[in-house]
Amino acid sequence: MESLVKYIQDEFVTKKEFPEFSAGDTITVYYEIREGDKVRTQFFRGVVIQRKGTGTSETFTIRKMSGTIGVERIFPVNLPALQKIEINKRGKVRRARIYYFRGLTGKKARIKERRN
Repeated sequence: MESLVKYIQDEFVTKKEFPEFSAGDTITVYYEIREGDKVRTQFFRGVVIQRKGTGTSETFTIRKMSGTIGVERIFPVNLPALQKIEINKRGKVRRARIYYFRGLTGKKARIKERRN
């Protein structure tokens, strides 16, 4: 059964090419929003908290601060509305899922930039 699901995902789901990013990176995600018959592009810029899953069911979570309130959004990698992903900064973190980042405020919430 699993091989059948994998076969269908490989054959019929189109995989988009996005740049490689990981937890700690600051990225901007551009995605389409449909309101009635109008279509517009909106962006969401924040720090990647985690990447989860594999293949077509892969998702990533982004966190940004809107004023004093933290906003998190989960994006599936194969979302048809995703247009592009830009990497703004590469972050240096020691974990793949930085949930502890939610509890940090002020200067503690800064992530060092990774040198390439």
